Amino acid sequence: MSNTPLVLVDGSSYLYRAFHALPPLANSKGQQTGAVKGVLNMLRSLRKQYPDSPFAVVFDAKGGTFRDALFADYKANRPPMPEELRGQIEPLHGCVRALGFPLLCVEGVEADDVIGTLARQCAGEGRDVVISTGDKDMAQLVCPHVTLVNTMTGSVYDVDGVKAKFGVGPELIIDYLALMGDKVDNIPGVPGVGEKTAQGLLVGVSGGLDVLYASLDKVPELPIRGAKTLPAKLLEHKEMAYLSYQLATIKLDVPLNIEIEALHPGEQDREALQALYGELEFKGWIDELQREKPKAKAKSAAAPAAPGLFDEPETMPLAEDAPTGQYDIVLDQASFDKWLDKLRGAELIAFDTETTSLDAQQAQVVGVSFAVKEGEAAYVPVAHSYMGVPVQLDRDAVLAALKPILEDPAKAKVGQHAKYDINVLANASTPIHVQGVAFDTMLESYVLDSTATRHDMDSLALRYLDHSTIRFEDIAGKGAKQLTFDQIALEQAGPYAAEDADVTLRLHQTLWQKLEATPALAKVLREIEMPLVPVLARIERNGALVDAKLLGQQSLELGNKMVELERESFELAGQEFNLGSPKQLGAILYEKLGLPVISKTATGQPSTAEAVLAELAEQDYPLPKVIMQYRSLSKLKSTYTDRLPEQINPRTGRIHTSYHQAVAATGRLSSSDPNLQNIPIRTAEGRRIRQAFVAPKGYKLVAADYSQIELRIMAHLAKDESLLDAFRHDRDVHRATAAEVMGVALEDVTTEQRRRAKAINFGLIYGMSAFGLAKQLGVDRKEAQQYIDRYFARYPGVLAYMERTREQASEQGYVETLFGRRLYLPDIHAKNPSLRKGAERTAINAPMQGSAADIMKRAMVAVDNWLQESDIDALVILQVHDELVLEVREDQVEELKAGLLPLMSAAAQLDVPLLVEAGVGDNWDEAH
Repeated sequence: MSNTPLVLVDGSSYLYRAFHALPPLANSKGQQTGAVKGVLNMLRSLRKQYPDSPFAVVFDAKGGTFRDALFADYKANRPPMPEELRGQIEPLHGCVRALGFPLLCVEGVEADDVIGTLARQCAGEGRDVVISTGDKDMAQLVCPHVTLVNTMTGSVYDVDGVKAKFGVGPELIIDYLALMGDKVDNIPGVPGVGEKTAQGLLVGVSGGLDVLYASLDKVPELPIRGAKTLPAKLLEHKEMAYLSYQLATIKLDVPLNIEIEALHPGEQDREALQALYGELEFKGWIDELQREKPKAKAKSAAAPAAPGLFDEPETMPLAEDAPTGQYDIVLDQASFDKWLDKLRGAELIAFDTETTSLDAQQAQVVGVSFAVKEGEAAYVPVAHSYMGVPVQLDRDAVLAALKPILEDPAKAKVGQHAKYDINVLANASTPIHVQGVAFDTMLESYVLDSTATRHDMDSLALRYLDHSTIRFEDIAGKGAKQLTFDQIALEQAGPYAAEDADVTLRLHQTLWQKLEATPALAKVLREIEMPLVPVLARIERNGALVDAKLLGQQSLELGNKMVELERESFELAGQEFNLGSPKQLGAILYEKLGLPVISKTATGQPSTAEAVLAELAEQDYPLPKVIMQYRSLSKLKSTYTDRLPEQINPRTGRIHTSYHQAVAATGRLSSSDPNLQNIPIRTAEGRRIRQAFVAPKGYKLVAADYSQIELRIMAHLAKDESLLDAFRHDRDVHRATAAEVMGVALEDVTTEQRRRAKAINFGLIYGMSAFGLAKQLGVDRKEAQQYIDRYFARYPGVLAYMERTREQASEQGYVETLFGRRLYLPDIHAKNPSLRKGAERTAINAPMQGSAADIMKRAMVAVDNWLQESDIDALVILQVHDELVLEVREDQVEELKAGLLPLMSAAAQLDVPLLVEAGVGDNWDEAH
């Protein structure tokens, strides 16, 4: 018998997980292909790890199973399979077969049962089995010969791993599931018994269900919450517990009659793969089939010797599918000098930094890597050691030598998320102010298609180069024991770091070629995204001053208000309960108080989500209203007033948020650590948080805000004369809309009518339906529809724009901003009406939101250029939504405003004025 393990892939598990976890992907016909690509990527990667093993991919067959006969409601909670996923099953099966993998579907049982039977057969013969799955039920199969791996997360579970994960060994997993149930499969379990209770019961009696039910007298003494009431509950639901045991048990005796050695993959059917990949438009894999190049053999790498013993740079291996070449670890001056010459002579330099932290404002440089042509890269370590002895060049000497090259604006450079490296080097002990970053592969991918994939290097390399990169977790480990980069051995750190630079260069060559094929997109990258990179880097380094003492006082006040609201909740509920527990809150609202059930969760429980509480509050139920207030204050306290003081940088005394260019699909910037976009400004408590962002002594804050920018862009795009006229004559557009739609004179419009008109103006921008508008205005659907009909009758240009945009989106599969940025709409041809309608709403709004984002980015670049050249003592410290916040010396406020407002207004030429309003104050709230 062969000693290679049998590899069994739970295809059904990975199909669902790939569909829900990965970004949507579709071909030019609108056919969804993301789940297919996700599962095939996993299979290709797994096969590389086990090249000589028998290998089977197991899927659920159509139709019911024996479990449906046992329990009619088995899996009843699962929604029907989405059409977008159903349509991917047949092509996935075709690809699996064409790749030569044995594919198993057995009627009457689930994929789990087929896998369990084969695993038990092999384990009984002393052969190892690797099961690739994301399904926790499979933990019952683990034994000394059977291991679970989760290719999506990298988790590996042997017997000890199962115990660590679930608190019980594999032999008790069925009992564990029988007690706690499984909401996904609708296995009932024992009501009120969750993970911790199930674990405590089984460990407490040292056995499974049989032992537990024979030892119920011991249960009240166990250290489990509510132990005294558990025996009665267990007895009451004993029959259901044993039924759950049957449902959770994986069959180990499915009559398969399969020889394990017959499961070795066969030859690929290249013709079938070519046809399938062509239909699915997997262009990288089509190219791979056509190239038929033999894979380069990996070179073996020895551990570095002690410092001073290197005559030549250490050569490290390339990944198997990387181009032929070598990666150097540069450890002496002669080798470093050779690479300096290469950098000076290169037309384009790919560069990357390795550091001690993901926080660019506090990270220390551990090493730098470069690539000058495909397959030729180097890593220069400056903070590693080998057996306690430094193995590196002097950090400051290396940075000083690189400084003229990296600061040369004429020397073109490319990075992956280069803003991080720019900030790291600017904050280094020998500061380098990087210039000449002409390209960024993260932004090239984002501009090419913001919705197609994640834009991190690993995802991009897999998508565009069909190359699996060395992952950081592979060399550093995971979790609490993960190493920092300076702790990683050079024989691992070197290839990882050099590969980053090499892959960055290769990605740029591929992505830039694609962008050049669409000049408008290349222009968005060159003229909007790339000029913004150093601007955002500078804003991040500037940081914002916050008053930690004021935030502490606000935290105390919020905490006192929360205590009052908690007390009020207890009075309304007639008992104490945990306000943070959806389960306890649901019991109070629906079982005790009998409130109407508005909607249910995926598991069939009445929902306590924010939207549901809001609807109940509108129906004048007091407890939901109090709970919403409590949640709002709790979020402000935990996210801002408690957290912001902890985020003050000890070196600068300021908070340095991180801005993200490649997250929001429409082009808008987002921020994190802290997220400034979500500070509420409509509540007094939210505005108070803005009061903690303060100007230093002798300075003021100036907040410059675009006025109704998306409505102005709508007027420009729609060319509607009534809207254009309102903006050109600086009339209150909401009042003008109220007059038009409600048929009253402009001077007679009431505050309530203006409020409704505002809701209509903004609602239609976001594609709001009559149902949504009725809900927002508190009117019936018929009245809301009348408002919409009148709006379109008064503003026919807006209706024409919307219809035209839907048509274009359907024909092209994307919409564009004023500057040529594209937003692809993978669901625009979806068979599911709600997905298709959602894509149509996005199509209408995206050109406005995306154009507003482009305008803000252009303004930021113009303002930054002006400030760099002027003598005004001012910094841009924040960008939030349509607003820029600057810190300026108080005697130069008027001079700043005189230059700032025209620059922002000139960021786009519209058919209506682009109005910018500015406020001044000692804090952000005052300035806003």
